[in-house]
Amino acid sequence: MTPDALEDLIEAGTPWMIGGLVLFMFFIVYGIAKESKAGKEGTLWLLAVLCMGVVGYIAKVILEFVLKQKL
Repeated sequence: MTPDALEDLIEAGTPWMIGGLVLFMFFIVYGIAKESKAGKEGTLWLLAVLCMGVVGYIAKVILEFVLKQKL
């Protein structure tokens, strides 16, 4: 496999892998919330923090795209 092909594969696969990781983290956070009896509000806060991390990643991807277009 050439370095360019490997780079293309990594670039195409990264969003899918991160999406899978976020889904896996959702089940982990939900399991922790259920096991610790966090209640509805505690579960909401735990999942809200996870969502803020996802929003931060999406903002990073958008900023990289915009900056790459301007340069």
